[in-house]
Amino acid sequence: MLPDITTRADVENLVNTFYDKVRNDATIGVIFNEIADVNWDTHLPKMYDFWEGILFGTGTYRSRPMPPHFKLNETYPFCPEYFDAWLALFYATVDELFEGEKATEVKMRAVNIAAVMEHRIGQINAGTLSSLLHRHQ
Repeated sequence: MLPDITTRADVENLVNTFYDKVRNDATIGVIFNEIADVNWDTHLPKMYDFWEGILFGTGTYRSRPMPPHFKLNETYPFCPEYFDAWLALFYATVDELFEGEKATEVKMRAVNIAAVMEHRIGQINAGTLSSLLHRHQ
């Protein structure tokens, strides 16, 4: 039996293990490693705060997660496969390390976050495509 997610140390373990998988993933690794050129020393602590806030209501995450993704999408448009890969890696990481109420909750929250982000980016990309089509008619 695996433990549940109960502490910040658990959140950090989840985030670190997840992003190790992301960095080595054939589908989305290049986005993080080369396109976004993520500074892991600053990104990982933000993700600890983000997920700790999601699970435990700590309120330590003070940023807005959508704008950086929208900006990245401007130069490297996201496609549904990226969200599928992100979610599959997240689920695999949770299932490898944890089980229980918070483990189930974090997976549900990840699905919701991915769905909202994919929908918003899809709207942006459709709007961009639509405006491009109208300019060239």
